[in-house]
Amino acid sequence: MTQDLAPSVRPAADASRQADGWWRSAVIYQVYVRSFADSDGDGIGDLRGIRQRLPYLAGLGVDALWLTPFYASPQADGGYDVADYRAVDPLFGELSDADDLVREAHRLGLRVIVDIVPNHTSDRHAWFEAALADRSEGAARERYHFRPGRGPSGELPPNDWESVFGGPAWTRTTDADGTPGEWYLHLFAPEQPDLNWDNAEVRAEFESVLRFWLDLGVDGFRIDVAHGMVKAPGLPDIGRTEQAKLIGAQVLPFFDQDGVHEIHRAWRRLLDSYPGQRIGVAEAWAPTSERLALYVRPDELHQAFNFQFLTCDWGARPMREVIDESLAATLSVGAPTTWVLSNHDVVRHATRYGAGDGELGLRRARAAALLMLALPGSVYVYQGEELGLPEVVDLPDEVRQDPAFFRGDGQDGTRDGCRVPLPWSGGQAPFGFGPGGSWLPQPEAWAALSVEAQSGDPRSTLELYRSAMALRRELPGLGDGEMTWLDAPEGVLAFSRPGFVCTLNALDGEVTLPVPGRPVLATEPLEFSGGTVRIPANSCVWWAV
Repeated sequence: MTQDLAPSVRPAADASRQADGWWRSAVIYQVYVRSFADSDGDGIGDLRGIRQRLPYLAGLGVDALWLTPFYASPQADGGYDVADYRAVDPLFGELSDADDLVREAHRLGLRVIVDIVPNHTSDRHAWFEAALADRSEGAARERYHFRPGRGPSGELPPNDWESVFGGPAWTRTTDADGTPGEWYLHLFAPEQPDLNWDNAEVRAEFESVLRFWLDLGVDGFRIDVAHGMVKAPGLPDIGRTEQAKLIGAQVLPFFDQDGVHEIHRAWRRLLDSYPGQRIGVAEAWAPTSERLALYVRPDELHQAFNFQFLTCDWGARPMREVIDESLAATLSVGAPTTWVLSNHDVVRHATRYGAGDGELGLRRARAAALLMLALPGSVYVYQGEELGLPEVVDLPDEVRQDPAFFRGDGQDGTRDGCRVPLPWSGGQAPFGFGPGGSWLPQPEAWAALSVEAQSGDPRSTLELYRSAMALRRELPGLGDGEMTWLDAPEGVLAFSRPGFVCTLNALDGEVTLPVPGRPVLATEPLEFSGGTVRIPANSCVWWAV
């Protein structure tokens, strides 16, 4: 007997789980603002476009949305170069649009998390413009890292640090009289000068910025480069090149310094002073799960992204190792674990898992989604993964905007491929993204992957996500809590939670197993015979027991 499972229930959120630390079990949807929905036809997503699509997110079954930066910015790095932290960039609307978006989201039962970028500002920020106008002895420069160069004439950078985007992490200034001046630090693009967090003005300013958005009603912050901000005293040399490859592999003099935790403790006290369970989420790269757990100690942030899971290879053994390490580390500090498969900085997992085979990648991506949504803790979904979108790997060079694409020896410069605007409806581009075009070209094949094309199709990836999120709310054993591994053949993962079993076949061939319970959701059709079930290759099944 073959059974194809795709339930369509849409139960309301479990109120008790939401009340007891809503973030511990939440499904949080990442909105890359430029690419979600365009309301005015300029080809760029905006806040009004997001507000118009909020019913879609509520129907999908997520608990909150996280918005990438929409602040005033020259857009040298997609908005992560902020010129004014209290203003909305005209590309994305006005401050009133942000207020309307938060209010409408709350009306629909959705919480809103916004990005905050504390490691650096834009070089167009009023502070940095004042620093450039100031001389080396002036107070304005103390908000950033200005240093004299090395060499007989100061012609060499102050140390050997490299930008994450490639090239030196230092740029030399020119004084008012036209002579070469001091150097300033930028761990990312030259348009993103690093702030000096030893400066009291910097700390006070960001407390004020956080209060501004908390007063507007946002439910928390995703903290960009939460492992940054603090630099080792004396800014020592590292002594090797290709430093971007060391991020997350070892503590660096500019990343994951112990001093960052004092900042996060102060921010936690601020968040706790507001009603409604406001949260802080760390985008932190750390060399071990144990060091990552330091960011989510009881008096620090609420969550930290689990990049070990995101970067894990497909396979039962590596996935189990990462799951065990992640759960052990967060359990040690009483925090929930987070699970994430894709975001705006990495190749989409439907492509990563396929190694050039799109069909295989999608099968594995669907299975990984069910695995992720069954694990204890909170889940982050990157926009479009619920549609099974692949990475766009053939963008022409002339449309690329990732700053790393134009530099060498840093990140791979391919982040544009995961940022292509979403397909909503219709048979040709821009597929309902907006009344005009789209800032990055969409593949013609995306017509079959649009929200409209997949809605109502029980075999589609969109309906799989909708069903999984509905069941995640309906079944009391899912969300935050405990799990127990079950015996399974090599290449298969099986674990139980109260009233529930998840089975992942990570092999390229089917397996036959005893039926553990009543099947409620599967990524591929199942075949039953007596008391056994044949689980297809690269698939996942949920069981009620």
